[in-house]
Amino acid sequence: MSGRAIRITARIVFFVCGVVSLLNAVPYALQRGVDLPVQGEWVIFVVALGLVGILGIGAAVVPCSKIAKWCKTDRDNPRLLSTPLKILGVFAAISYGVAVFAYFAPHTWNLNPQLMLALCPLYFVRMTIDPSAVEIFFLLAPINAAVYGALGVVVAYACFAFRRQISNPNSLHNVA
Repeated sequence: MSGRAIRITARIVFFVCGVVSLLNAVPYALQRGVDLPVQGEWVIFVVALGLVGILGIGAAVVPCSKIAKWCKTDRDNPRLLSTPLKILGVFAAISYGVAVFAYFAPHTWNLNPQLMLALCPLYFVRMTIDPSAVEIFFLLAPINAAVYGALGVVVAYACFAFRRQISNPNSLHNVA
């Protein structure tokens, strides 16, 4: 795939994943755990989903030159957008699998709701109603994959920026 196609694809995917993450925070903010079978600290989920969404959208709209400056690399570095896109794919695939696993897990396993809500943001749908397999495969699991895809973008850029700083010892200390 050419560099321009990767840039355009990455920007669109980063934006969509960020928006999905932001929209996923809305039910938590509106429900505040009132009608859910498990009471907990719901503001953590709202803040986490909102922050990941904002950072994912930021990765999509901030110019490459600014991202390259933060990551201390060249603007034309092909890894600047392809590496976060690959990590997004890995995070999305794993989280899709987690959502499908949560659906097929028997009710007798009594999965910890707080843990499952952290791993699968729309798990509260399974707690309140019983969605069909079609809804899981084509709606809830892809939404979960998009949220964790946005998290993958944030993690990728954080690692990219900090790895450059740590791997270059001259940037930390002024060695003569």
